[in-house]
Order: sequence, then structure tokens, then C-alpha cells
Amino acid sequence: MATSKGANTYNRQNWEDSEFPILCQTCLGDNPYIRMMKEKYGKECKICVRPFTVFRWCPGARMRYKKTEVCQTCSKIKNICQTCLLDLEYGLPVQVRDAALKLQDNMPKSDVNKEYYTQNMEDKMAQDGLNSQSALGKAMAPSDMLLKLARTTPYYKRNRPHICSFWVKGECKRGEECPYRHDKPTDPDDPLADQNIDLFKMNDLIADN
Repeated sequence: MATSKGANTYNRQNWEDSEFPILCQTCLGDNPYIRMMKEKYGKECKICVRPFTVFRWCPGARMRYKKTEVCQTCSKIKNICQTCLLDLEYGLPVQVRDAALKLQDNMPKSDVNKEYYTQNMEDKMAQDGLNSQSALGKAMAPSDMLLKLARTTPYYKRNRPHICSFWVKGECKRGEECPYRHDKPTDPDDPLADQNIDLFKMNDLIADN
């Protein structure tokens, strides 16, 4: 793969190097003294597969560490949070937003075409002076349905640690020092129990619900 960290270096000038992530208020957390860890070219973007700068931080007390999953270019193109991948303006899955606004996803699926498309979008945003809020803004008209569905306040419970599997089996011996949550798990038969957001909007159970 041409964009792999171990591959030829001819295309490294197109890799992303940023100083701070593009995040929603929920993922950023309520900690005013947040410590942001930065790893330059730490991993590949889950959308365009180009290496990008990864940020990792703890959003608050007794919360799990979070990290960025997609690069800032894809975040700006889709107007989404780099971590939870929800729309920055409405706090909704991209599939819901695009269906309400009748938007089409024009990003190619092959790696080579993705890279070409992403570079063109970067050049266009640089020329037009677009930021994460306005890159998609020209196509986004006000929607009453989105305004009704929008999450207007941060939902910090989403940052809680995952459930301790040893506690569920009655075998956890860490007590209060356990970094995981001691709570009953969701019903495994519930289709929303596995809430992994689909990057390409093909099978997003949260959006379908």
C-alpha cells in the first residue's frame, strides 16, 4: 500500500501533522486540565487509510482513555468528530444526517482513488479557506427533523469505562481500583448492544434505530 508507514516515502508530504484534534464536546470531556498525548503519524485513518497524527487523552475522572480514529481531512469533509464519528453540529450518525439532507457520499472505495480524492479536497479547502464547520455547510440546509433529533448537550456517560468481564463472572478482585466498570451488561440479544458506528453507512444499527 502506497500510504503505509513502512512503504516508499515519496508520498509522505501528504501525511497529516496536526496540533489539536477536531472533537465534539462529549469526547473532549469536562476536564478543564486535560492532558493531550500526541503521536505523529501514529496510525492510518480508518476512512482514507493515510497515516495521521493520533491524539490520546482522558476526558474526565473515572473515564476511559479516548483516541482519534480518522484524520482531520476526513473529519472536515464529513463534518464529524475524529473520535466518535458523529456529526459535529447535530451529534447524530452520518447516515441519519445524510438521509435527512439527501446528501450522497462521493468518496471512492479503492485506496488509490481515496488518496486522489482526499488530496483534491485538501487543495479545495485550502483555496476556499474552508474549515470543519463550513466544508459541508454549503450542502447543509436547515432541517426541522435534524433539529428535533439533535443532541444539544454533551452525553458524558458515553466516556465511561467498559464493563469488567471478571466482575460479571464474580471473579474481579481489584475492587474500587479496577479501571473497568462494575455494572450489569446490556442484553446480548439487543441489536443495539454492539454500538460500533459503520464508517461507510452500510450497516449502522444506531442510525437505523
